Amino acid sequence: MTRDARSRPSLPPEPQPLVLTGERTLPGITEETYWFCRHVAGYRWAIEATAGCPSGAVLDSGCGEGYGTAALAAARAGSLVVGVDLFADAARHAGATYAGDAAAFACADTSSLPFADAAFAAVVSLQVIEHLEDPDRYVAEVARVLAPGGIFACATPNRLTFTPEGRPKNPFHIVEFSGDELTALLGAHMSGVEVSALGDRFPGLADDLMDSALAGTPPPPRAAALVPTVTPDDFCVHDDVDAGLDLLAWCSR
Repeated sequence: MTRDARSRPSLPPEPQPLVLTGERTLPGITEETYWFCRHVAGYRWAIEATAGCPSGAVLDSGCGEGYGTAALAAARAGSLVVGVDLFADAARHAGATYAGDAAAFACADTSSLPFADAAFAAVVSLQVIEHLEDPDRYVAEVARVLAPGGIFACATPNRLTFTPEGRPKNPFHIVEFSGDELTALLGAHMSGVEVSALGDRFPGLADDLMDSALAGTPPPPRAAALVPTVTPDDFCVHDDVDAGLDLLAWCSR
């Protein structure tokens, strides 16, 4: 059954802590500081990217723990922001932790959303598309729920720097994209695709953290010492897409 975004989804409260899966990052965990701040920087970009969209509800597709949905809601006074996640534990936790007048949460398949056509003025989706078996279906679904003139803001790891060997080394990722590949995927369903990049000021830190996590070993001493010091301000948006850590794509319906 489809429903308008104005019909607030609800979840029974279940304020239990989420389990750190190895991919879903959570606030307040020292060893996750780098990844969490990188995600926060992505949401800061998404807030700016969607600031000029028409008034109306916003969808955070693949909201995870919910902190990004809460940030979007705080930035968009008067608009409902709906966070959806495939995993019921994440959706319940987000609802119990962040739901309020401006934010609501639901458990849903991001490739088959329970919302009416053109229900949202903007859709935000950060670090989601690389996990999907059928990214094209997902982008088509985003286009379906976007209102005319609506904005889609998407972030995903840059294949050229994240996995230069070609095959995703992160076991949670199914497919990764270069800037040109992401532009082609989004351009099949959206218009005016623009891609920029997110970088940091710590050369090699992301690789050290990923390699040690995959090996099941502690990070090198330099990396371990740096991680607690990282803040979202240590990340910046730039135009050198091929050298970016994450791709940041903006397009419209």
